[in-house]
Amino acid sequence: MKILQILPELNVGGVETGTLDLARYLVKNGHKAVVVSGGGALVRELTSSGAVHYQLPVHKKSLFSILKCIPRLNEIIRKEEIDIVHARSRVPAWIAYFASLRSRAVFITTCHGYYSRHSFSRVMGWGRRVIVLSNLVARHMIDDFGVDHERIRLIPRSVDLEKFKYTDPGARRKEEFNVGIIGRITPIKGHLDFIRAMGRLSRFVPKLKIWIVGDAPASKQAYKEEVQALVKRQGLWGCTEFLGTQRDIPEILSHLDLLVLASVTHEAFGRVIIEAQACGVPVVATEVGGVVDIIEDNVNGLLVSPADPGAIASAAIKIFQDKELARFLAENAYKKAVKNYTLEQMAKSTIEVYKEARGDLKILIVKLSSLGDIILSTAAIREIRKKFSHNYTISLLAGEGSRDVLLGCPYIDELIVADFKNKDKGLLGLVKLAGCLRRRNFDLVIDLQNNRKSHILSFLSGAPLRYGYDNGKFGFLLNRRIKDEKPSMEPVTHQFRILAMLGIDCQDAHLELWPSKEDRKYIEELLSSQWLTQNHRLIGINLTASRRWLSKSWPRSHMAKLCQGLASRDMRVVITGSENDAEEANALITALKNIKLINACGKTTVNQLACLIKKCCVYICGDSAPLHIAAAMGVPFVALFGPTDSARHLPPSKDSVVLKKNLACSPCYKTKCKSKECMELIKPQEVLEVVDHLLK
Repeated sequence: MKILQILPELNVGGVETGTLDLARYLVKNGHKAVVVSGGGALVRELTSSGAVHYQLPVHKKSLFSILKCIPRLNEIIRKEEIDIVHARSRVPAWIAYFASLRSRAVFITTCHGYYSRHSFSRVMGWGRRVIVLSNLVARHMIDDFGVDHERIRLIPRSVDLEKFKYTDPGARRKEEFNVGIIGRITPIKGHLDFIRAMGRLSRFVPKLKIWIVGDAPASKQAYKEEVQALVKRQGLWGCTEFLGTQRDIPEILSHLDLLVLASVTHEAFGRVIIEAQACGVPVVATEVGGVVDIIEDNVNGLLVSPADPGAIASAAIKIFQDKELARFLAENAYKKAVKNYTLEQMAKSTIEVYKEARGDLKILIVKLSSLGDIILSTAAIREIRKKFSHNYTISLLAGEGSRDVLLGCPYIDELIVADFKNKDKGLLGLVKLAGCLRRRNFDLVIDLQNNRKSHILSFLSGAPLRYGYDNGKFGFLLNRRIKDEKPSMEPVTHQFRILAMLGIDCQDAHLELWPSKEDRKYIEELLSSQWLTQNHRLIGINLTASRRWLSKSWPRSHMAKLCQGLASRDMRVVITGSENDAEEANALITALKNIKLINACGKTTVNQLACLIKKCCVYICGDSAPLHIAAAMGVPFVALFGPTDSARHLPPSKDSVVLKKNLACSPCYKTKCKSKECMELIKPQEVLEVVDHLLK
C-alpha cells in the first residue's frame, strides 16, 4: 500500500514520534510511506529511513493557506498514487479531507487529543475509520461528534522497546532522588501543581533533583516564567533543571527515579507514561482521560486527583520510601507495556485498519422521487448489486413513500429514508441529512434522481466519486457525469446510461417487487370474500392517477362502458386506487348496479396491490405507479397515455399495449386540462379490442 501521513510539523512530540515510527515500519515491510508536514527537526531522520517527505505549510491556520494547500496536496496524492491519506491533526485534516475527495484515496484520521466541541474539530470524525488512543476519546468522538461506533478503532500509542530499555528501579537508586516531568510547558500539563508538590517532597528527600523536560510554545512564555518564579519561591532553584526540548528521551528516563504526569485536563493517552514504564521508572499520574487505560492504581502506578499538589507529594513520598513498592509497580508496568504497547502491535493494528478501510467500500444510490420512479429503478439497483457483490455495502436514499416497497429489496444493505415534508424539510433539514450521509463515508454515489436536491446531497455526502447526468441544473457537483441527451428515451435505459460509466453492461431491464407471504394471503382472502373463482378471468382497472395529475385520468363514462363490455365477456373487474378514490369508486359502482365490481380502492398497501395485480389477466391503467407495479409483476397491461410521453415513462414489459392520441398539444405535461381531449379520444371499444388481443 501507499500511505500518506499528514501532520503540522515534524518536531519532537508524541504525534511526531508516532508518525516517524509508523513510517519506518511501513518502509521496512514493503509499503510506501509519504509524510506531508510543515518541516522540522525529524525530517532528516524520516527520509533516512526510506520515507518520502513533502513540505507544505499545513500547520498554518489561515483560511487562505488551507485553500492553497488543498490542490497542492491533491497533486501529491495523484503523483504518489496514494491509497490511504492519514490525518493526525485538525488543520492538516481539513486539507487532507478535501484533497482526498478529488482522488480515490481513503481518508482516515487519528484523534491525538480530547478536542473541544467546536465545528473546526468535526473533521476528525469524518474519516472512513477514526483511530482513537483511548476509550475516553472513543466515547468523546461518539457522544460529542456523532461518529458511528462502527468506524471507531482503538489503537493506543506505542513504545519502541529497542530504544527504551528496562532497568530495575533498585539498581538505579543513587544518593539523589531524581523526579522528572516531561511535556510541553503549558497550563494543561499542571507544572505549577508539580512544583508545589516538589516543594513538599523536598522536606522528606534531602537530595532531591527535579528535571523539567520540554519547553513552552511562543504563546506560553509568560506561563513558563510563572513556573520559574514558583520554583524560586519554593526554594527549589538550586535542585531544579529546565532542560528544554530533548531528543533523547530514553537517556533522560535512564536517570529518573520517578516520573510525574500532572495534567489537569483530559489526556488522550499519555505516551510518556508507557515510555517510562518500558524503562522501569515508576509513575505517579493524575487520573485524567486515557491515563486510566494505562495505569491501574497501586498495581502498575499510582493515580492521584488532578490539581492536587498534596496528593502528588504523598504518592512521590511512598515511591521514595518504599523500594519494594517501586519495584512492584515498575515490574507490573513493564509487563503491561510489553503486552499492549509495543511498536510492532501499533503498526500491525494500523495496517489492518488501512486494509479494512480499503476493502469495506460503500456505495450510495440516490432516488428520491415517487413510488413509480422507484419501481423503475429496481432494474438499475439489481445491476449495481451484480457488479459490486463483494466487499461493497450498498445504501439507498429514498423518499418516505417508498419505505414499504424497499424494505424487502434483497439488493441493498441499508435503506436511508428522507422525509422532506417533516424532519428533512427546508434548508436546515437538507443540511442535517447531508451530515448524516457524510458520516457514513461513502466511496461513490450513483445519482439516479438527477435533480438539484439530489446533486447537492451527492456532493455534500463527501463521496470522492459521484455519478449522474449533467442536466444543466447542479450537475457540475458531480465529477463523473454525462449529458442528458435528447430525444427522450425509455426510463430504464436512461438509468442504464449512468451505469455504463461504472463499467456495468446492463442486459436485463425487467422490474421487480418483493411482496411477502402475508401480502399474498391477504389478497387471497380479499378475492375469496368477493366470490371470485378460479374459472373467472380477472381484469384490473386503476381509477385515477393522482390528485395532482387530474389530466391523466380516463373519463368515468368511458370506464363504465369498458366495465360493461368486460362483464359481457364473462370477466370480473377489480378497480384499484387509493383512499382518495373512494368517492369515484362509489360513483362508478352506482352507475353499474347490474355488474358486481370488486372494489379494492384504499384496501391495499403497495405490496398487497402488487399481489392483487398479479392475479389479473390484464391490467388497465394510466401513467401512474400501478402501471409500473404491473410491469414488475409480469402482468400484461394496457397503458393509457395522454399528457405525458410514453417514450419517457413506459415501463419495460413483454406483453403490453400503449393507447395514445397524437394531438398537436401532446405531450403537454399539464397537471390540469379543461378538455382532456387526449384521454377522451381513447374509446372503450379500443381498450376492449386490446384486452381481447392480450388475452389471446
